[in-house]
Amino acid sequence: MRHRIGSLRRRWRNRLAGRSEDAFGDPGAAAQRHSSLDPTVTGAQEHPPFEPAAPGMRDYLFFGVIDWHFRHQRPQQLALAVARGGRRVFYVSVNFVDAAEPGFSVERLDAQLPLYQVFLRVRGPLSVYAMQADDAQLAQLRASLRALWLHADIGAAVSVVQHPFWHPVAGFFPTARTVYDCMDHHAGFANTADAHVELERQSFALSDLTVVTSTMLEGQARPLARRVELIRNAGEYGHFHAAVALRAASDAAAGTSARRPVVGYYGAIAEWFDLELIDRLAGELPGCDFQLIGDDTAGAGRALRHRANVRLLGEKPYAELPRWLAAFDACLIPFRVNALTLATNPVKVYEYLSAGKPVAGTDLPELRAMDGLVYRATDHEAFGAALRTALAERNDPGADALRARRMGFAREQTWQHRAAAFEQAAEDCSDEPTVSVVVVAYNQWPLTRRCLESLEACTDGAPTEVIVVDNASADETAERLREWEREAPGRRIAVLNAENLGFGGGVNSGMARASGEYLVILNNDTIVSPGWARGLRRHLQRDPGLGLLCPVTNNIGNEAQVALPGATPEEVFASARRYNLARTGKLLPLSIAAFFCVMIPRRIWERIGPMDERFFPGYFEDDDYCMRLREAGLRVGCAEDVFVYHELSASFNAESHARRQAIFERSRKLYEEKWGPWKPHTYRPESLPRR
Repeated sequence: MRHRIGSLRRRWRNRLAGRSEDAFGDPGAAAQRHSSLDPTVTGAQEHPPFEPAAPGMRDYLFFGVIDWHFRHQRPQQLALAVARGGRRVFYVSVNFVDAAEPGFSVERLDAQLPLYQVFLRVRGPLSVYAMQADDAQLAQLRASLRALWLHADIGAAVSVVQHPFWHPVAGFFPTARTVYDCMDHHAGFANTADAHVELERQSFALSDLTVVTSTMLEGQARPLARRVELIRNAGEYGHFHAAVALRAASDAAAGTSARRPVVGYYGAIAEWFDLELIDRLAGELPGCDFQLIGDDTAGAGRALRHRANVRLLGEKPYAELPRWLAAFDACLIPFRVNALTLATNPVKVYEYLSAGKPVAGTDLPELRAMDGLVYRATDHEAFGAALRTALAERNDPGADALRARRMGFAREQTWQHRAAAFEQAAEDCSDEPTVSVVVVAYNQWPLTRRCLESLEACTDGAPTEVIVVDNASADETAERLREWEREAPGRRIAVLNAENLGFGGGVNSGMARASGEYLVILNNDTIVSPGWARGLRRHLQRDPGLGLLCPVTNNIGNEAQVALPGATPEEVFASARRYNLARTGKLLPLSIAAFFCVMIPRRIWERIGPMDERFFPGYFEDDDYCMRLREAGLRVGCAEDVFVYHELSASFNAESHARRQAIFERSRKLYEEKWGPWKPHTYRPESLPRR
């Protein structure tokens, strides 16, 4: 269970002043100040360049629930284990840089690992726990994160959200899987903002994966989340197992017979800590010393000052904990039973067991799985009995086998084990909704092949079904499509029409074979980009009122066209990456979307029906479909953060100008008979075609 406190303000100022280095700040700026309750960081320095991402590995961004240098728990342990596996890890702190302009500061956490703590810039004080970012702060946080994304050249990634506050900031990048790492019942904390309850529901619903740490959290998440994996907490076995040798050396030097038994605890001493229980235990066992390690925000010092055998030792560095653990004869998990503790999987129990220590704990659901290794108690009286049983092991030679069992259990419950499970679940894209892509082709096989190659390269492992409809091409297209289909039967489907059904008829024949939850109509003269389908899908998932969505492109006859410099597709894609990142999460409302690339939820396609095949062989069928959507109360949009390259009307351009004009006028007449006068499409002012 992570703990949030405000007493670390002075510690942050002393420990980290001047250590962070800023991507966009002036050299020689004032030293930064950190706070964990009012987490604002000011001042910065220029930072060294990031290491490049490891080939074939995703970057990880952990949107933390505690700062890196505060008590070493699940957030840091998972991030560290992932970095040790070779992946770049950016740990986004709960502390911010107070600044008017977007940007970020960075602290390299390990010279040997690609592991960085990042402080985002935002104006004014902002608490992750007790506040919700207002619109201006949210926009600045997103811009600061985009700056990191661009500066570090982040591509394929996993965004790990560890507190609901971060969901509106982190969940928008098309090339990133979003994982909600739910490790606490956040509503159980006294300083949780009311808005965070709703943000957590959104985190469950919109994340690609929800990871939970306990069966209680699993039960809460399953009705709300798309996919849930139970990945419990763990311990750093080697670190805490060192307490065994430390204790043996201490006993050899001083003996054990005259030493008073020590009952120990380390961790937060907060509102869930049962002070009445400790008071009772200390009174019942006056011959034992009770050592309580951790920041005291529950008033334990005052409540227990009459107990001479109770010592509150304050917070101790993580590196020193094995030395203190070595001295414990029995360990405590003395929690009150409430919604917060019922949902917790205590990290400390794995650490205690790594040293083979007997543990007396409150009867929590997550401790029941460790029956036979720990002593559970349902009330104060039973807890006293459990503690006495635990202490009796001190002089029981027969307890060696039990200690060995405890250590054997802990040895298999390490952060390396958990990180491996976490990575496997986080990077498994097979759980994402299937996307069916319908490509209509008529001759132009080289363009079709290029389009299909880009689709294959940019699926990112997500379930993708590609259906190519050949409208009776006269070139090699049909033969090549048969070969293409045989290479991956099932996910590649070739529909070879005996006659040209036109664009609308071709789309309809492809859609009849589609099985996906999301349907895409894609021209064969396009090249898709990494994350394109996930980016479109997320907009549709966030906004059920959207009926249809297109990306921005370099070449189309309406507002979806944006001015992007570049003489080759590669140069245009580089420009598009910067354009998309600057507009992450943004949507442009449209009246009409051109069907060079559009995504439609299956439920919408089934509701509106197929395309009108009277618009043969093409033109205005996309205008017509958008009008049908709008008539049904749905909206049309353009995803500003997704780009697809487009040659523009490669098939129609093969026709003579006179024939194209005749087709255009015929289809326009049909459109106006249905919908009234046609309004010509418009461009953005900055994207007007060059004359």
